[in-house]
Amino acid sequence: MVKAVWTGIWLVYLSAPVSDLVHGGHSTGVVVLGWFGLVAFVGWYGTLVFRTGRGETTPFVFVSLVVLAAEAALLSYTLGREWLVLFVYVSIASGAVLPLRLARWTIPAVSAVLTGIALTVSGGKEYLAGLLIPAFLGGFAMTGVRELIRTTIALREARATVAQLAANEERLRLARDLHDLLGHSLSLITLKSELAGRMLPDHPEKAAQQVADIEQVSRQALVDVREAVTGYRRPRLSGELAGAQVALTAAGVTAELPVEPDLTDVAEESESALAWALREAITNVVRHSGARRCTVELVRRQTLDGPVLELSVEDDGAGGSGHAPGNGLTGLTERLEKAGGALEAGRVRRGFRLVARVPAQAPFEAADHPVGSGA
Repeated sequence: MVKAVWTGIWLVYLSAPVSDLVHGGHSTGVVVLGWFGLVAFVGWYGTLVFRTGRGETTPFVFVSLVVLAAEAALLSYTLGREWLVLFVYVSIASGAVLPLRLARWTIPAVSAVLTGIALTVSGGKEYLAGLLIPAFLGGFAMTGVRELIRTTIALREARATVAQLAANEERLRLARDLHDLLGHSLSLITLKSELAGRMLPDHPEKAAQQVADIEQVSRQALVDVREAVTGYRRPRLSGELAGAQVALTAAGVTAELPVEPDLTDVAEESESALAWALREAITNVVRHSGARRCTVELVRRQTLDGPVLELSVEDDGAGGSGHAPGNGLTGLTERLEKAGGALEAGRVRRGFRLVARVPAQAPFEAADHPVGSGA
């Protein structure tokens, strides 16, 4: 549909041939043949552009271009200078459907044929200046548009490939980490289990010690796995921003989000707390606010307590019906306080605003460079 509309817009320049058929004083037979020729030209031109346009060099493409050029020449010779505009469409079709190595020859050829016919048609010289440049530049402009479209398609495919490779790399990393975490522990548990089995008949005390060691190793392995899983499940602010964009767009809310947040030297705990805050805020906007616009800002501020990272989410909706903070905001406040931050949320003049603040540096980094230490 978009392609049809875009192609149809440029058919407005066929107003000169249409005006010639209506007001040119031609006989009825000539008018009928002229309309038939114009409809045939537009139909063939539309079929050519719609069926191709990716650089194919099939016989249909060459035959169609020859037919269009022949129709343009015949109608220009028989009906007059107003029909010379058809060569502009022939040139544009050449740029749209032929690869550049061929279009760079066919476009000048069409322009040359246009010039030759314009010099032989009565009054054609007056139209030549206004048609030659659009035919020449329009044809090469279409080659650029086609190459741009092909490059965009290739870029999308490359992005999909990169995403797939990133997912595969993450799976490999997960497999390596689990192997490193559990390989040694499970091997040790297996070895001590075998030792305990051999010691059990004659040395029950030593076997009991081995069982105790097995319990200690298994508990440590469980702690390591939990820590690893917590790291994998920790939300990242960049990922939450991407998810917020998708959620708001799906809900019909116009979103204004930062593109690439600056998280240099930001502690993981602070980033995780802000990611949870953004998730909760966007959930409230989508479910309860009825907003039409949502703005998310992420800025660094310098305070007396040190640098802080401030996340604000503001919408123009009506908000929820409750007067007290919900469980989500209560839990979010506790999470931010644990990270050394704070939460502010409430009604503003045109909607609801949530502001989450966390330290921009890890505690040990702030301690290494105290204010006034001269470091």
